[in-house]
Amino acid sequence: MRMQYSVHSPTQFIQTYADQLLPDWSQPILSILVVLQQCSSLMLSRTLATETQKRQGREQFLQFGHQVALELESLGHLADLFDPATGWPLRSPPGRLHLDDVAVVRAALQYPTMAQGDCTLVIHPDWESAVYPSVLVSSAPLSLLETVAAQVSDRYLLDLHH
Repeated sequence: MRMQYSVHSPTQFIQTYADQLLPDWSQPILSILVVLQQCSSLMLSRTLATETQKRQGREQFLQFGHQVALELESLGHLADLFDPATGWPLRSPPGRLHLDDVAVVRAALQYPTMAQGDCTLVIHPDWESAVYPSVLVSSAPLSLLETVAAQVSDRYLLDLHH
């Protein structure tokens, strides 16, 4: 799956509710990494093919995101991935709120979204609804998260485009 990523300041929701998303964090969230993966088909219906693509997208994000988080932690910063399937953090105890990755993409990138059954889909300017979104948050400054994400993507030879 082709991936794109971008680094942003935390969205208003993340800034407002950080303590309810990640209650054990001792540092503020200063940056977010939005990762979008291109799927081979539109995510308009729940089929075996779309469920397989979601599983593959989640696995690829977890591989990439965990490496970014480990690198940031080695530099003294906090980092966590939010499970795209549940919205709960994967490396920290969960708080009272889960994170809606589609809402983060909409706020950070201004991409439109579309309600489809019980899901909301990101509408990518080139990929339409054939996109799997995911989010990592960090206490690292924007420039450091950008540098680490680029290094990890190069090191693991992922097909990343930012």
